[in-house]
Amino acid sequence: MRAHNGAFARASSGSSELKGIALAVIAMACFGAMDALSKLLVTNYPVPLILWLRHLVALPLTLLMLGPAVVRTGLRSARPFMQIARAGLLVTEIGIVFLCFRALPLADVHAVLAVTPLIVTALSAPILGERVGWRRWVAVAVGFVGVLVIVRPGLTVVHPASLLAVLAAAMYALYNVLTRMVGAFDPPHTSFVWQSAASAALLSLVGPWFWVPLSPVHWLQLLALAALGAGGHYLLVRALASAPAVVIQPFSYTMLVWAVVMGYLVFGDFPDAWTIGGALIVVGAGCYAAWREYVRSGPARAQTTDQGEEKGP
Repeated sequence: MRAHNGAFARASSGSSELKGIALAVIAMACFGAMDALSKLLVTNYPVPLILWLRHLVALPLTLLMLGPAVVRTGLRSARPFMQIARAGLLVTEIGIVFLCFRALPLADVHAVLAVTPLIVTALSAPILGERVGWRRWVAVAVGFVGVLVIVRPGLTVVHPASLLAVLAAAMYALYNVLTRMVGAFDPPHTSFVWQSAASAALLSLVGPWFWVPLSPVHWLQLLALAALGAGGHYLLVRALASAPAVVIQPFSYTMLVWAVVMGYLVFGDFPDAWTIGGALIVVGAGCYAAWREYVRSGPARAQTTDQGEEKGP
């Protein structure tokens, strides 16, 4: 009977992980479409305005999806200033990415942003005190070589937007590290509520100063942008509730595929061989680092499964 329960637990875990992976891939598709709409809008309007309106419109959609009970409990944070710092980092990073969208194809920007998980790995050692083995340090170094292949310093004139994309990746990595830190005090739904509300509040201090009227078509694009963003983040939260982050993380790289597809279909852009080669190096290094993390977390996952089996009938 115990062996039967163990097999059932493993099958249930596998089914849950597959569900999480599917939700993550769909979330990345939402983000890809969202970025295509963002690029269309920021070529016609000031970046702070679009950033502000996007978060302002997305806020009620996000709160509606979470529900009143979750929102009420989510407003209570043990680390409110850290939550506000997270929101400030995120909106600044998104604003920089929007500036990059004005100058570069979607795929070129996301090829550089793909290095973010490797920066998180590098920062987790000095800031979070996590142990990073030599294999993952090698993966970090290889990932940065991939970024150099994409940017190509010395072989061509480096586009300033490429350097901005590197800065955005570093800021998003720091945002993720802060998210891990605040996760020791606040549950995930609290961070999600504060991220949505604080981002809209902070941008309300800046966005109105850049106001220009939007055409009806662009208002529709903005509504779709907000819905895709809120929906994508919700799906990602559900994915992480269904499977461990180390399982989900490699599938976040499908975002790069969606960026290529959207960039080609909407703007007629296609990455050159250097960008494709560099992106493959970055993604390969990131997947290897995620695999090493998965192997390292094996004992903890096995213990969780054993505990689940002990609680079975």
